[in-house]
Amino acid sequence: MSKPNAQHIVVIGAGAAGLMAARELARAGRRVTLLEARDRCGGRIYPLPNAEFGYAAEGGAEFVHGEAPVTHGLLREAGLKLLPIQGTPRTIEDGEFLRRDVQAPHQAELQKALQDLTEDLTVAEFLRRHFASPLYGGLRRSIERMAEGYDAADPERASTLALRDEWMDGGNHAQGRIIGGYGALVEFLTAECRHHAVAIYLGAAVSAIEATDGGVLVRCANGDAHTGDAVILTVPLPLLNRIALPAAERERAEAAANIGFGNVIKILLRFETAWWLDQRRDLVDLTFLLSDARIPVWWTQHPADLPVLTGWFAGPKTGSMANLGEHQLVQEGLASIAEIFGVDSKLVVRKLVAARAINWAHDTYAGGAYSYTTPGTRGAQAVLSRCDGGTIFFSGEALYRGRDMGTVEAALASGLETAHALLG
Repeated sequence: MSKPNAQHIVVIGAGAAGLMAARELARAGRRVTLLEARDRCGGRIYPLPNAEFGYAAEGGAEFVHGEAPVTHGLLREAGLKLLPIQGTPRTIEDGEFLRRDVQAPHQAELQKALQDLTEDLTVAEFLRRHFASPLYGGLRRSIERMAEGYDAADPERASTLALRDEWMDGGNHAQGRIIGGYGALVEFLTAECRHHAVAIYLGAAVSAIEATDGGVLVRCANGDAHTGDAVILTVPLPLLNRIALPAAERERAEAAANIGFGNVIKILLRFETAWWLDQRRDLVDLTFLLSDARIPVWWTQHPADLPVLTGWFAGPKTGSMANLGEHQLVQEGLASIAEIFGVDSKLVVRKLVAARAINWAHDTYAGGAYSYTTPGTRGAQAVLSRCDGGTIFFSGEALYRGRDMGTVEAALASGLETAHALLG
């Protein structure tokens, strides 16, 4: 499947997949050129300054999900530690802070319907067929909230079979944070790449890839051009249409339309003190908080003692805030927090020390947050992963065929797999 004797590989995108692929190829003795459109490595891993929030805050990816074997292997190499999420999640229901998800009343019926499912349906169609009665209103809302909030997915497109495992075990997946943040892992991978002589070019947005008799020619918007024997293309799905590709690869790239890609708005608020504990001492171990506020999901840094709340709004409904700038998004976040805790919004504003809001749909080099599975995704991944002895390889979290698609682990694993495929 790989191009024979590919000695010089151009990797496009210095996110997790690109860094991982570049390091693996360079360690195998290949010459590697790594092109990154941003002025930094990391992609959708976006570390914020420590001085701003008092710790290694994350504007993008934050958690390590599930078993994540590739991530854990890298952490061991880098000497980094993982801090497991400890504490109690809450759901707001009729003004009460509940310790459980309110989908439980019809859990047995949901599990049976999922077990009996043989034909893949979108989440919305699954609910229409099996839980259309008003009796199941709470269940539908809970499932839609999981699809939108956790997977950043559109229920009208998301695959029920792909998400079934999450629902069957109640969505109880181990999560943790890297002490020092994902930025520390990016720094390690970047240093590894440089150590193995990877040539890294920042500010090098790729505009075209052309096939040549000897391999490939990669053109950048800044006028630079790079030649190689093969290319690994790791950019987020929305960016594929911005790069001119040879006809065969353009046809393959069109399959990406069958892979979902969702958006996230993330809001970080640092306060003078953890004032919400003055209101509710029973929330001292609060981790995640789900609500029906406009910014519906929030979390603390527990068990770390930091007066920071992080807001999360994901899925197609983020389009309702498409015209809001960062300041307006912060105001929406503050209003949501005041509503959730039943306090005067002026109090919340007075205690604010620092704030950031990132709408990933507005990010020029991302176009959104991460991918999710539709009923047509596995077929699309097979098309994109096929190379047939060619010179252009697609890679990234959207090409990952495991359970935790859309995660940093998915990106790292895909980059590693693509490097191995090219090495034969």
